[in-house]
Amino acid sequence: MKTYVKILSIMGICLFLSAMAWAETKHYINDSMTITMRTGPGTDRKIIALLGVGQEVEILQAENEWTMVRLPNGKEGWVISRFITDQTPNSIQLNVLQNRFNDLQTRSASLLEENKTLSADNKKLSADLTTTETKLKNLNSTYETLKKDSKHFLELQEKYKASTAKLSEQTQKAQKYEDELTKLLWNKNIKWFLSGAGVLILGFIIGFSTKRQRRHSSLL
Repeated sequence: MKTYVKILSIMGICLFLSAMAWAETKHYINDSMTITMRTGPGTDRKIIALLGVGQEVEILQAENEWTMVRLPNGKEGWVISRFITDQTPNSIQLNVLQNRFNDLQTRSASLLEENKTLSADNKKLSADLTTTETKLKNLNSTYETLKKDSKHFLELQEKYKASTAKLSEQTQKAQKYEDELTKLLWNKNIKWFLSGAGVLILGFIIGFSTKRQRRHSSLL
């Protein structure tokens, strides 16, 4: 008895899982035709809807010839089982492919425009790069010229400093010589002045003495 209960339990679980898997899989009306959805499993039941190709349905209960389904709008009914498929209908696949193709065309056009823009930007960047390279060459040439000129300038500056120092030294020597010469000339002038003064004094003395002698002689 327990074994029988276990078997029934296992079968129930399997049926439940199968029903869940069946319900989770999308089902469609196949590509054959437009079919009717009725109130019950039979052609004598009332038609409540017409389902076209690609109509998505949810399976609620499956029997041999008839299957109970639910539409996306919530309406429920029965349809002939052979018209239901879990394969995406060709029309839907075609629409999907057409949409993808249109999307690819749009993206391709966008990529072409972007490619044109990038090409134009690339040409501009190439032109700017060429201009920049030319400017860089000119700057390098100018730098080398300035470098040479600065080298000459430094050499001239060193020579100028040396010449200035030498000139200053010679100027100091010349000033020293001039001071010494001035002293010598001054001493010489003093000597000449003293000599001339001595001569004048000596001449005055001689003349005075001669005059006295003459007076003395006349008195005799």
